[in-house]
Amino acid sequence: MNIVNITRDNFEQEVLKSDKPVLLDFWAAWCGPCRMISPIIDEIASEVRDAKIGKVNVDEQPELASAFGIMTIPTLVAMKEGKIVSKMVGVRPKASILQMLAS
Repeated sequence: MNIVNITRDNFEQEVLKSDKPVLLDFWAAWCGPCRMISPIIDEIASEVRDAKIGKVNVDEQPELASAFGIMTIPTLVAMKEGKIVSKMVGVRPKASILQMLAS
């Protein structure tokens, strides 16, 4: 599955109306830890078929970052049926991220 670039324009369709769980990766290009977790997110996106993986660039989408109360990046948010079910801050191992999606 490909990673979807989430913007305020496609947020409702891609996230809120998604029929699958969604993992959102809040990141920025200047963020070292974000660059560390990015290959893990890419790997998950290529393996997981029953969830949607989205990336939100906090510099380009400050409204979305604010709406989710993002204070530190990277922050991962798992959503199901348009509701937040789990949130993690910082670089995490792949197993933790997959468990977050499964909850």
